[in-house]
Amino acid sequence: MTGDGLWRPASGCGPGCLPAAHAPDVSLPRRVGRLLGVLGMLSAGVGLAALLPLLPARDRRAALRGWARGTLRALGVRLAVRGRLPRPPALLVANHVSWLDILALLAVAPARMLAKREVRDWPVLGPLAAAAGTVFVDRSRPRDLPGTVGRVAGALRAGHSVAVFPEGTTWCGVAAGCRPGRGFRPAVFQAAVDTGAPVVPLRLAYRYAGDTSTLPAFLGEETLWASVRRVLGARDLSVAVTVAAALHPAAGADRRMLARAAESAVHPSPVRTPVRPAATGVRIVRPVAPARVAAEAELDLAA
Repeated sequence: MTGDGLWRPASGCGPGCLPAAHAPDVSLPRRVGRLLGVLGMLSAGVGLAALLPLLPARDRRAALRGWARGTLRALGVRLAVRGRLPRPPALLVANHVSWLDILALLAVAPARMLAKREVRDWPVLGPLAAAAGTVFVDRSRPRDLPGTVGRVAGALRAGHSVAVFPEGTTWCGVAAGCRPGRGFRPAVFQAAVDTGAPVVPLRLAYRYAGDTSTLPAFLGEETLWASVRRVLGARDLSVAVTVAAALHPAAGADRRMLARAAESAVHPSPVRTPVRPAATGVRIVRPVAPARVAAEAELDLAA
């Protein structure tokens, strides 16, 4: 995927990162049924977009979570959740592989999202994103970056969690050489430093027929419809969301070091020198859960 610096980072992925074309695993009637189910969920999303601004925060999060889980179910994607999220507010940061990432995050942590401005104009999803409090960023105007970071900080101060894909672009999620060269962009981490909100790294991993796979990846010049068709035709596709230990930045912490610490948590085999959080104003707090209470929750959402 091509890029041009700060706002449009590039990955090393190409057509070869996607699985070889093959006949769909599921029958045509099943694929049509899944598609109709997805269209039904999108229609429900139109009504939800109108309803969300009227709901209390707790009910709004529950509605978003239910909608995202229902849409994954319609697509035939199973969701596995490992670990526990802290209470809002928190800056949630994740790797970025697919359009499915947004559904997976909303199904686990219905936070406000940071998204490119173009998403606002998407049918159904654009109004739903706006109603959910998405912070939109214009990547064609780098001078707007401080204002965007300020809006993220404002959402955190107001008690909302915000979810971000700091790699800035999708990539296959498998080949280390394909990762965006500059890794997690540090700018948005300043919002966590300014507000004292914890940074929670989330690792998204996709498996197809039991093996790690790039099948759901959305890369380069491929159309969204081509990627959706591949997902609709997969019989055994799952996404696992793993919640890593929270990072608590001290006042005045270095946002670049905070970004590197979060990236190391999302990608356990970092390509750069490991970070020593204690020396950079970042304190790691591992989630504490009662014995055997939801240490790993498997949510079977297969159609």
